Amino acid sequence: MDKTMDNVTAEGAVYFIFGATGDLARRKLFPALYSLYREGKLGDRFAIVGLARRPRTVEQFRNDVHESIREFCRYKPEEGAGWREFAERFTYHSLDIGNVEGMRRLSEATQELERRYEIPGNRLFYLALAPDLFGTVSRTLRDGGMLDSRGWHRLVIEKPFGYDYPSAERLNEEIRQVFREDEVFRIDHYLGKEMVQNIEVIRFANAFFEPLWNNNHIANVQITLAETVGVEERGAYYNKSGALRDMVQNHMLQMLTMIAMEPPSRFDPEDIRDEKVKVLRSIRTFASGDEVRRRVVRGQYTEGFAKGKPIPGYRQEDSVPADSTTETFFAARLFVDNFRWAGVPFYVRTGKRLPVKSTEIVIEFKNVPNNVLFARKQDLQPNLLVIRVNPMEGIYIKTNTKKPGNDMTIQPVAMEFCQSCLVGINTPEAYERLLHDAGRGDSTYFTRWDELAAAWQLVDPIAAAWRESPDDLAFYPAGTWGPEGAEDLLRQDGFRWWPVNGQEEDNVIWVTNSRT
Repeated sequence: MDKTMDNVTAEGAVYFIFGATGDLARRKLFPALYSLYREGKLGDRFAIVGLARRPRTVEQFRNDVHESIREFCRYKPEEGAGWREFAERFTYHSLDIGNVEGMRRLSEATQELERRYEIPGNRLFYLALAPDLFGTVSRTLRDGGMLDSRGWHRLVIEKPFGYDYPSAERLNEEIRQVFREDEVFRIDHYLGKEMVQNIEVIRFANAFFEPLWNNNHIANVQITLAETVGVEERGAYYNKSGALRDMVQNHMLQMLTMIAMEPPSRFDPEDIRDEKVKVLRSIRTFASGDEVRRRVVRGQYTEGFAKGKPIPGYRQEDSVPADSTTETFFAARLFVDNFRWAGVPFYVRTGKRLPVKSTEIVIEFKNVPNNVLFARKQDLQPNLLVIRVNPMEGIYIKTNTKKPGNDMTIQPVAMEFCQSCLVGINTPEAYERLLHDAGRGDSTYFTRWDELAAAWQLVDPIAAAWRESPDDLAFYPAGTWGPEGAEDLLRQDGFRWWPVNGQEEDNVIWVTNSRT
């Protein structure tokens, strides 16, 4: 096992994975735990308990874990003693989550694990389950004695956290009957991505960015989260959710808050989250259905083509009703009404069946004033700072320079740093960072309840306006950039969407650490 670490080792704990036979555990959680183990970040005092209703022997479960890691982990499972030492920390219990007696038996088995591995009563419960089960599991953990140990107890839960603000509030009240707020870790995996976490460093560790980070110098901000896939096997779930609830309420707004937040007084989890909440509360709300129609575009993909192959429309997907009005595309023109950002539009867009897979944040700076030297203003392009989140990770800055020669011809030059090109496929996955943080009790990149509440209160009026006017839905062919209305959101301010990863403009000269 590699003992070289760049982070603090998690405290000794038992990790309980509810839903251990499910897809999330197989694709993300087991590989993340193994990567943390290989890097020494789990320490020596840990055990992992898989829980699900499906009957499995411990040996079968360990074989499942091995296959999961072999297929999805950036480290391949070692042969010999190294693997056996890890695998023996896994055990499995078939359990009905509402069965208090079964939970008491689990409590007894857990105490034995804690004695064997000298674990000081610390317990982390990861609920890879449907949200409507969170309250039941919380009560059963309490009534079954699982929260009676002397160490800390932490509950890690996945989205979706509610369907709207009232349902989220009810769910939160159920959980808070058992766990304190500081014991609840609400995962948004986008907050575990390398370049999302890097936003703070880019802003606050560079003297030439933060003085310009305001409405005096920034013309607009664009956040794009584009997917090439459709709904695939998630048709039934997605038709109840749509892009607004699946992407905007969580991932998109979290990225916006990281860009727009004020510098925290300390790099303490609560101080950082305080600043994010202030941003959410400053976003201009939608006072009427007419305002939603002016500042929001929703779309749904129809039949189209991707890489020359025909693609079915959303209404032709499995488990999707033929008359569905669920949006697969969302774009909006938002404003953060505070002193720093007054008047600066934040454009956000996300959608399925778009031309490329890419998540990028573009900061467009205001142009210099027109003067004699730059009389040929048509040659000038705005300076850009682009943060590439996924799949390529890195940043680039676009500036204007003079072309070689005697005339004053200006050309754009992009200076790029590709972080993923340097570390390759061995870059830590988001769930590794978040599991490690939860094990250490670092809540910085988890969503606090007041953040979540503010996000729901912002998007609920949009959903309500759509219910009143279902005919607002626009359509776009699969493989295109969404409805024309998304372009109009920017045109009214004199802007345009900038190309994203894989779609750079031909006239830009690239100076890069990764390109030839």
